Amino acid sequence: MTPGTMEGKVCLITGATSGIGLESARALARQGATVVLSGRDKGRGEAALAEVRRTVPDARLDLLLADLTSLASVRQLAQDFQARYSRLDVLLNNAGLILDRRKVTPDGFEATFVTNHLSHFLLTNLLLEQLKASGASRVVTVSSEAHRFVPLDFLDDLQAERGSYSGTQVYGKSKLANILFTRALARRLAGTKVTANSLHPGVVRSGFGLNSEGIFKHLVKLASPFMLSAEGGARTSVFLASSPEVEGVSAKYFIRSKVAREAKTAQDDAAMETLWRKSAELTGVG
Repeated sequence: MTPGTMEGKVCLITGATSGIGLESARALARQGATVVLSGRDKGRGEAALAEVRRTVPDARLDLLLADLTSLASVRQLAQDFQARYSRLDVLLNNAGLILDRRKVTPDGFEATFVTNHLSHFLLTNLLLEQLKASGASRVVTVSSEAHRFVPLDFLDDLQAERGSYSGTQVYGKSKLANILFTRALARRLAGTKVTANSLHPGVVRSGFGLNSEGIFKHLVKLASPFMLSAEGGARTSVFLASSPEVEGVSAKYFIRSKVAREAKTAQDDAAMETLWRKSAELTGVG
């Protein structure tokens, strides 16, 4: 992207202290945007700011801490952002989690579901008026091709309480939820200048998946030499956040910066509305 094309824009990125989130922050800062990085750990966050400044010395950066397994923390993130910034041009819902054992958060939610979908549903809704007030703003949500292998009956078991726990299946369900959420959001944004799109970043060589303890962690390590770099994985996110080519484009799913056809399950309007309703009930937003 051309340097300076995001001058005057403000971007908020979740999961921005490593991997494709960090590389997305670097790329958008290089284009002149003010980039707000969100992560859980202050030390890692400050290290991420220093790493971006190493290659973009004049980068305009900020750090806001949030734990996306906690809805209270997500609400605090939205409040902290609104206290510091009067506009939001890009919300990049990037943070992701995969586990090989079921973990329940203090709120009582399954950890992968709340981190990958529910927290982003809540954050987006809390910042929606700010996005609308900022004009042609964009909501970009990182999904995955893993969404293709999940049946729609996941809507009856959002917390993965039934049967044996499969981390890859639960992850795939959350990624299907990302696309259904994006399509439902785009429908609600019709008539505004705000767009919502989702994407598959590619199979990326980053720290993702290394927090698991079982076979998935070892598979990630074995496959690492054949994966995209984090910089490569960030390209579609950055394209959707900043390219004039997608101005006004909404409700689409992208791979390699091109519109792709999502699975039929992700095109189900009834499922889309059911997920929105259930997510709204769980988070207390409309």
